Amino acid sequence: MINGPYFVLTVLGALGTGLVAGVFCAFSTFVMRGLAALPPAQGVAAMKAINVTAVQPAFMIVFLGSALLCAVIAVVTLVVWPEEGAVELLLGSALYLIGSFGVTMLANVPRNNALLELDAGTPEAAAYWPAYVREWTAWNHVRMIASAAAAVLYVLGLT
Repeated sequence: MINGPYFVLTVLGALGTGLVAGVFCAFSTFVMRGLAALPPAQGVAAMKAINVTAVQPAFMIVFLGSALLCAVIAVVTLVVWPEEGAVELLLGSALYLIGSFGVTMLANVPRNNALLELDAGTPEAAAYWPAYVREWTAWNHVRMIASAAAAVLYVLGLT
């Protein structure tokens, strides 16, 4: 059984990845659908505002803090290699770091940046909006599943 500071790190990793999964789940299940139902100019304006407020400390501490915890958990697991839970902890770390953090940096952030460059009421924004919603949401599903799976694997690693 994992114990001591390693236990605390893993519990915090499970909590952080689970919280991030919840945020991504909200976007995948109703936020993006609601935004897509708006006229393009309103949807673009709303998403641009969300993207700006998302990089505030409240979310970034959880999102980036979880990535840091996952990296630390992976390194500690490789160094200590506990008798039980090592595979689950390494898989959980990899899923979050690649499937959540990596996908965010490589798929969602570039789309957010492209959207930020557009003026909400322009024909260019209206033309980009449907593809943005479709592609951004598809990648968000990946982030949601990866984050949730990481949380589950951390919990399994603790048992």
